[in-house]
Amino acid sequence: MASAAIGRVALFSIHPQYAEAILAGTKSVEFRRTPLADDVTHVVVYATAPTKMVVGIFEVDGVEALSPSSAWRKYSDVGAIEKTAFNAYYAGAATAHVIKVRRVQRLASPLPLSEIDPTLRPPQSFQYLAADVIGSIAPERSLARGAAKLGRGIGRILRNGSEAAPVG
Repeated sequence: MASAAIGRVALFSIHPQYAEAILAGTKSVEFRRTPLADDVTHVVVYATAPTKMVVGIFEVDGVEALSPSSAWRKYSDVGAIEKTAFNAYYAGAATAHVIKVRRVQRLASPLPLSEIDPTLRPPQSFQYLAADVIGSIAPERSLARGAAKLGRGIGRILRNGSEAAPVG
């Protein structure tokens, strides 16, 4: 199955244990307090300290806005987070934004942000990547080919320079 055309791309800062769970396929949703723009189709995964590297990419399979308690009831089994941590994260929040993950690509070698763009800094939560950094691809192109447009090096470091098997 061909992957979706690349629309807007978000760079997410994710704690390493959750980034690894996404890459391993045990976490198929990402919980956020802040809404994501409707036109985001792909997420670049930046694992925070101590990793401090881009470790993968995934396609967005939809976003749901729910109350935190509804999000927990519906997605706790695929969220790879303990209830205590989930509750602490959403303390005082009225809405949980649940980003559904599909077609995960693990980078063969973690990549510093500077290799994508020397001006990039780790976002507090997430940031949108500029169109001139990401570009667009045709819908029939693979995610790996689209990832090559992220900038210096990403296309070269995906496994075998081609599309890796999707996780999950």
